[in-house]
Amino acid sequence: MLDIKLIRENPEELKRKIKRKGADSELIDKVLKLDQERRESIIELEDAQKNLNLSSGEIAKLHGQQKIDAIKEAGELSSKVSELKPKLEKTTSEYNTLMLEIPNPPAPDVIDGICDKDNKANRKWGEPREFDFTPSDYLELAEKNDLLDLERAAKIAGSRSYYLKNELVLLEFAIVNYAYSLLVKEGFSPIIPPALVKRSVMVGGGYIPGGEDEIYKTQDETYLVGTSEQPLLGYHKDEIIDGGKLPLRYAGFSPCFRREAGSYGKDVKGILRVHQFDKIEMFSFVRPEDSEKEHEYLVSLEEKLMQGLEIPYQVLDICAGDLGAPASKKYDIEAWIPSEKTYRETHSCSNCTDFQSRRMNIRYKSKDGKTELVHTLNGTAFAMPRLLIAIMENYQNKDGSIDIPEMLRPYTGFSQIKKGK
Repeated sequence: MLDIKLIRENPEELKRKIKRKGADSELIDKVLKLDQERRESIIELEDAQKNLNLSSGEIAKLHGQQKIDAIKEAGELSSKVSELKPKLEKTTSEYNTLMLEIPNPPAPDVIDGICDKDNKANRKWGEPREFDFTPSDYLELAEKNDLLDLERAAKIAGSRSYYLKNELVLLEFAIVNYAYSLLVKEGFSPIIPPALVKRSVMVGGGYIPGGEDEIYKTQDETYLVGTSEQPLLGYHKDEIIDGGKLPLRYAGFSPCFRREAGSYGKDVKGILRVHQFDKIEMFSFVRPEDSEKEHEYLVSLEEKLMQGLEIPYQVLDICAGDLGAPASKKYDIEAWIPSEKTYRETHSCSNCTDFQSRRMNIRYKSKDGKTELVHTLNGTAFAMPRLLIAIMENYQNKDGSIDIPEMLRPYTGFSQIKKGK
């Protein structure tokens, strides 16, 4: 959510900025109109309530016709107050709803564009491996080594479901241990958060309104998390953090649930785009002046983790039109997938400035005693099974076996996946 003072002072500038994201610039005019009506209604209600209190206080001192007139006046004022309250409530409700629809404006250095095709690679790391054989895709490798069961998963859970099996399970936990070994040394607190959150957390994160189609909702009015970013954001809801403790950094491991609404027909086969997966997410609460630096730091950790696995990748600058509502700036990392001869997204990293913290009322107290909103940032450490796909394909051998990256061998206890081993 944006600061209404900022909207009042810079309406035309904000219109231009949110239009870059593809948002309706008329939202600003509508909000300002409701803001004016709301403020006028507040003043009118306060004046009526004040006069009613004064009138009621004088009644006991009056006699005769004066008392009768005062009672009549108090009755009229009471009726006016009764009429003004629902009017204010309605205006306030409409105002709050529209405020939630305004996205976080893109940072000045975010590139222009309207969709993911306009994102640009700003750097690459590693050279794609040159195979002396035609590389198999991960599904062929999984079948040869008995690592996945999609048929049985579809039978009991429907499409976009999977069973991870055998060494692939152990490889996932090796990846988790590798990530935590690095992140804990970097000062991140490891957390396993709730996988169910209240609606207020989804609203606070900027996923509602606008993203309901992608979210699983329970009959108890709670939501399955799409990323541990959501419960990690809520960890300090309605709190004032001691500024001396910032930055606060967390690494959350959780299952993630996504309906993938609107993406049917896209990557339906296999485990690239699924309804449930596991992920380690980095999340930071920082002072406003430190958020740009923190953003670059989180991306550097993502790259360090990928370089440790020696998987070629590229870093993308995400264009304004492909930014989600909460992010002011975002990077993606895409890993090289040999069977497709292209890069596929495995990581994202976003700076959400004070957009989420204003909704969640998360503040900090500075040394001079001032209370200000923190900035929030999030970044993928590792998301399965996409990283598993990248490892399987980049580390495959001609006979269908899969080597384990050197960095992960201390955690797996084996150096190769091969059927019969």
